[in-house]
Amino acid sequence: MYAIVEINGQQFKAEEGKKLFVHHIADAEPNATVEFEKVLLVDNEGAITVGAPTVEGAKVVCEVVTPLVKGEKVLVFHKKRRKGYRKLNGHRQQFTELTIKSVIA
Repeated sequence: MYAIVEINGQQFKAEEGKKLFVHHIADAEPNATVEFEKVLLVDNEGAITVGAPTVEGAKVVCEVVTPLVKGEKVLVFHKKRRKGYRKLNGHRQQFTELTIKSVIA
């Protein structure tokens, strides 16, 4: 059984026991339980239910493993040739690590 759930504006495939790295959830604490009710699709052993826009009564229950995880560093480099202009900027996205406890449909 799996579900497609929307978390912080992004869609994820949620299966029981899997780990997810979602955009940082500000008020998350370690070992806290979080529920997401924006379930867009549920597949229960071949019986697919598509929501319009969400599936009624369905939710995904997750546990926060790590509230703040930093992603890979992305370097942004700008240069204008023959002008001596060079600019280097770096960015690391912040994520929250979740473990899916159950999919309720």
